[in-house]
Amino acid sequence: MTTTVPRPDSARSPLATLRKRAVRLAEMVTTPLLPVDYLDLFDPLRSGAALRGRIEAVLHETRDAASIVIRPGKDWLPHTPGQYVRIGIDIEGVRQWRAYSITSVLGRPDGCFTITVKAIPDGKVSNHLVHRARPGTIVQLDQATGEFCLPEQAPEKALFVTAGSGITPVMGILRNHAAQLSDTVLVHSAPTADDVVFGEELRQMAAEGRIRLIEQHTDSAGMLDARSIAELVPDLHERATWACGPVGMLEALEEHWASAGIADRLYTERFRPRILVTGEGGTVTFSRNGTTVEADGATPILDAAEEAGVLMPSGCRMGICFGCVLPLREGAVRDLRNGEITTAAPGDGVLIQTCVSAAAGACDIDH
Repeated sequence: MTTTVPRPDSARSPLATLRKRAVRLAEMVTTPLLPVDYLDLFDPLRSGAALRGRIEAVLHETRDAASIVIRPGKDWLPHTPGQYVRIGIDIEGVRQWRAYSITSVLGRPDGCFTITVKAIPDGKVSNHLVHRARPGTIVQLDQATGEFCLPEQAPEKALFVTAGSGITPVMGILRNHAAQLSDTVLVHSAPTADDVVFGEELRQMAAEGRIRLIEQHTDSAGMLDARSIAELVPDLHERATWACGPVGMLEALEEHWASAGIADRLYTERFRPRILVTGEGGTVTFSRNGTTVEADGATPILDAAEEAGVLMPSGCRMGICFGCVLPLREGAVRDLRNGEITTAAPGDGVLIQTCVSAAAGACDIDH
């Protein structure tokens, strides 16, 4: 066995010593910033930096929806159609994170990708992106993730059921895999024909015979439900089905598919967690912040805190990414997905996901 003894500074190469001194000098000159901070200003999308993107264009799809064209940093990895990406954007001095489906084709010549956002009432980030975002804005990115994707072996017969912005992950799939899907039906629900996001492109796909498109306009035909889908698509039992839309619609589909014995042929994507059980609510104290809020048993602690002006860590807001985890110092919370109660005695510091937990009595959060 041999032992390597580090060489003293005097034995190092003059070039390495000079480089080290230059870095130290640069740090002294730029304090309190670091040289890397200035690199981020001039080249925020460079390799090795925190993953970011730059908004290149905002393309309006409907009166309340837009596709945001983003040029990602050099460390961006190709996504799988159907996946989503977390976007961090600064609004009024606060960085907000949300997850949006990627809707573009793979390998765009310009190296960009698109997310498509539908502005929702009181939606801080969605309204900002659709109505106020401007080209040149730098956003933070995570790598794409999600399992709402086609299997390696595409099914012979496929059915997609979507409503509202639920069309976005499916559009990512159709734009990339329509040629591989020989028999595809899309049932989509929106208030009117003008409210169908990607309406013109979808109708063109149907005219070319690439898909069979069934539109249900709720202002005139009512809400889409499992029974009407069964009537519109008589052979749905033979199809692998992907569904994305409001929680109520997805729950109805899951119940119908389960009763028909084909639950394993249904794949769903939720933009919000399913709320099964709610508690009685209570007082939530953020000990380090010094803020106390009253929260009901149906409101996630994350939402209640933000409504009161408390700056909170967050991510997907669906209970997937664990970006919102904080210690529960004392008290009880209820998991909105399954009704499970988590309690903590003083000093326990039990970790909870604030985006899917509601107060189940008085509780103290270490934040």
